[in-house]
Amino acid sequence: MNKEFIPYEQALELKELGFDEKCLARYFKDGKSIFYTHSKIYKDYVSAPLYQQAFKWFRDKYGMLYTIEENLEDDQVWYEWDVKSLNGFEGSFEATYEEAELACLKKLIEVIKNK
Repeated sequence: MNKEFIPYEQALELKELGFDEKCLARYFKDGKSIFYTHSKIYKDYVSAPLYQQAFKWFRDKYGMLYTIEENLEDDQVWYEWDVKSLNGFEGSFEATYEEAELACLKKLIEVIKNK
């Protein structure tokens, strides 16, 4: 189940961007382990949002949308992602859906950091 949560590095970046929503889990201070909790948010811990929760936060707070699409050509599967904001960004990967999802999340964080 831990793979459903965004990695620690991106969770920390979201916290720096102002993400303060309740999550099902949070990272220990070492950033390597998560524990499940329903309690309030503590300043010393980093919330561990689900990917869906992180993407929803970008939609709600910044109006940013994204898509991840599967492509198939010559029996090769790859995923393309597209971030919709004031500027268009996109990327494509010969990788798994999960890798494309993480790359898309990283791009959303980068766009907001550079605003």
